Amino acid sequence: MGGVKKKSMASMEKSQDSQDTAQEQAGPTKGKKTKEKAAPQQKRQLAFLLPKLSDADLLKSLAPLKAITVTAASRALGVNASIASGVLNDLEGKSMLVRAGGFSGHGVWTVRS
Repeated sequence: MGGVKKKSMASMEKSQDSQDTAQEQAGPTKGKKTKEKAAPQQKRQLAFLLPKLSDADLLKSLAPLKAITVTAASRALGVNASIASGVLNDLEGKSMLVRAGGFSGHGVWTVRS
């Protein structure tokens, strides 16, 4: 439960300054290679594999559902929930679906009539 206390900002700056000056005075040695920092890696964007269906085909597969939820849509489309959520939000943005209810991020949609 014990341990070393976290240093204050002022003491951390002092220790860092003293380390920097010590490194400058020592200079590079002949036998040792200095490590160069690699460039930070770019974040990879995962391309979601959307079902290869047109919007009309998506609506045909979702139309028989009484309440279109993310879970029901993922079962009907055969994809995972994150992709189904993206599809539902996309169809809502194209005004093919209407949000009928839901709370706390759990939406319920209906087909626009």
